[in-house]
Amino acid sequence: MSTPALPPLEHLRQVVSRLRAPDGCPWDREQTHHSIRGDLLEEAYEVLQAINSRDDANLCEELGDLLLQVVFHSQIASEQDRFNFDQVAAGITEKLIRRHPHVFGDANCSTTEEVLVRWEQIKQQEKGGESSSLLDSINEALPALMRAEKIQKKVAKVGFDWTSPLPVLAKVREELAELEAELQGDPSRLEDELGDVLFSVVNLSRKLKIQPEVALHRASDKFSTRFKALESLAQERGVKLDGADLSLLDPLWDEVKRREAADNR
Repeated sequence: MSTPALPPLEHLRQVVSRLRAPDGCPWDREQTHHSIRGDLLEEAYEVLQAINSRDDANLCEELGDLLLQVVFHSQIASEQDRFNFDQVAAGITEKLIRRHPHVFGDANCSTTEEVLVRWEQIKQQEKGGESSSLLDSINEALPALMRAEKIQKKVAKVGFDWTSPLPVLAKVREELAELEAELQGDPSRLEDELGDVLFSVVNLSRKLKIQPEVALHRASDKFSTRFKALESLAQERGVKLDGADLSLLDPLWDEVKRREAADNR
């Protein structure tokens, strides 16, 4: 068993190894890359939440939870003689040095834009030259909003893009009209048309230089805050939410918004 005198990262690695040992924790021993993949995503989102809340203590804790996922996956792989944590760390270190020749070599990049262009060039070289499509490097497993934004940024680099937000807003209206038409038409087309609406809204957010994921999170936070206030107001008025309909709740919602506006003056 490792001791606290070890460097913190090595101590963590030994603790995880011990948990995975034959006489370790039954739950930890049973886990596979596949079984804990959801935990990796969840921990990443909890890091984002800590960043958004500007809570350093919580961010430190959540980064530790995320680091545990990297160490855990590396431990599983090492037990199968596939790769280990040292190879993971060495690989990313080598990649950082290779993709920053303007820092670790003799290349010159004076702006962020130049750095990003060089980064893409080096990635293409690493993959053996030009890929068959500009979009091949985009991970299909990304969250939908993020994937849409990345696709749009990629095609914008070759000029397939509007020059201002106004035509994009017109496109959003066009897609909404097509969705509305299908409400009275073919139900099987609704998913496609709604997807087109969402894709165009992501494009609009990109042109407005607003991250769609951040904007949607803020909208969800705002709705949650207002709905909780509606619940409190309903309780004050003796209104039961179970069985209530919109005609009863909508006036309460409007009052919540009025109170919110008054508080913000």
